[in-house]
Amino acid sequence: MSSIKKLINQTAIYGTSSIIGRFLNFLLTPLYALQFSNEQYGIITEMYAYVAFLVVVLTYGMETAFFRFSTINKQNRLNIYSNTLYSLVCTSALFVAMSSIFAENIADWLKYPNHKEYIIWFSLIVSLDAISSIPLAKLRLEEKAKKFALVNILNVAVNIFLNLFFLIYCKEAYENGEQNWILKYLYNPEIGIGYVFISNLIASIIKFSVLIPIMNFKGSFDFTILKQMIKYASPMLLVGLAYVINETLDRAMLKSLLFNQYLENGEAKTENQALSMALSQNGIYGANYKITMIVSMFIQAFRYASEPFFFKNQSDKNSKETLAKVMNYFVIVLVFTFLVMTLFLHLFKYFIPNPIYWSGLKVVPILLAANICLGIYTSLSIWYKLSQKTIYGAIISIIGVLITLLINFIFIPKYGYEASAYATLVCYGSMVIISYFTGQFHYKVPYDLKKIFIYFLVGGLIYWVSLDFNANINYSFNEYCFHIFLVLTYLVLVYFLERPKKIML
Repeated sequence: MSSIKKLINQTAIYGTSSIIGRFLNFLLTPLYALQFSNEQYGIITEMYAYVAFLVVVLTYGMETAFFRFSTINKQNRLNIYSNTLYSLVCTSALFVAMSSIFAENIADWLKYPNHKEYIIWFSLIVSLDAISSIPLAKLRLEEKAKKFALVNILNVAVNIFLNLFFLIYCKEAYENGEQNWILKYLYNPEIGIGYVFISNLIASIIKFSVLIPIMNFKGSFDFTILKQMIKYASPMLLVGLAYVINETLDRAMLKSLLFNQYLENGEAKTENQALSMALSQNGIYGANYKITMIVSMFIQAFRYASEPFFFKNQSDKNSKETLAKVMNYFVIVLVFTFLVMTLFLHLFKYFIPNPIYWSGLKVVPILLAANICLGIYTSLSIWYKLSQKTIYGAIISIIGVLITLLINFIFIPKYGYEASAYATLVCYGSMVIISYFTGQFHYKVPYDLKKIFIYFLVGGLIYWVSLDFNANINYSFNEYCFHIFLVLTYLVLVYFLERPKKIML
């Protein structure tokens, strides 16, 4: 239990920083919803989908490889760290150079022909974030969770401050006819949503600068070490790409498939109108997806703490039992979060203050369920990292990608973003099942399936008997009390199942 308490403590620190950071970042959603049209928000949603994809490409699994090789070869940790940085700096620099050269071509392909600057800005953002991931991983390995948290909160704080500065102060001052040096040199109304990207770029530069003292290049270049790390990391690249595809590709597919659909069925008379309609649907889906980030925050905090924790404790004779207990507690929290958010969605909807987006709230429970599956898969996936069978992680992830692509391609033209939500749920649900049975064959862990099943069953029943959700109708006091009673019922069940057993003398 002492090791589990240590993991909980680390998760709490990472979780607090993640929750604070993500929550503050989440507050940008209502700002964007008020400042921009659905179409403009659709552009933001699409561009950040590409960012998530590119960060995975530019880190290519080296973060996990760094954990693995640093824990099994502690005496050579300095060389491992330095070589990881050498590798990422070189590939990131090459990526920035290529993106800058072909910026105009890429912008034309994305249907943003007048904004090649977006490509250059984002190439810098993802490159800086990719390099920064390694010193941040070093902080996690050394259990410097507080320092890790401060760096990330600083990054978020700078990003939010600049968004407020450009989108509220500068914009309102300009519209009110004010004239000062700030508006003269720092603000151009034609940039518009570009200030969202500029704010992110400046924040990434500051985060990178803060981490420079931790970027130790004192170790000698060792191609042998690098080759071994890349061999281990290569399947993890596929795992990471699959995760991003499952999380973000639906936005790109929505834009493309709905664009063609609106033209073919005559709903749009011109390509510009079709693009505007497709981006509008993308914006609604993206805004509502943000609500589910609360679950993602917890999953991310757990991953930050659990990866170095399980690598360090792999040699412990009770390590598998610890894995099983952690999974049990993890499921309890995930189901509880699902119930709180779905049963009180009438309150969470106000994170999106513009009612025009509320038509998409119907997919939030589906996406929350999908995130529960993702969380469980995140916990399960440690087996192939510990057993050095990362190729299985790649295979499972590829299966998930195929499911995502197939469901989205077939059903988006008919059901729109609802198809994307169900595709995410089916994808992660399938990956959980495959990972569990494969893992039990190669790295058997004594999970308490009976308890896990009970928590899922009770959570599902509570959601089923809760009141039907209607975005345009608010609950009465009695109806809220009913939902509070349902949540408390779940907590009482947890208490009776998890309370320490009395020892009979």
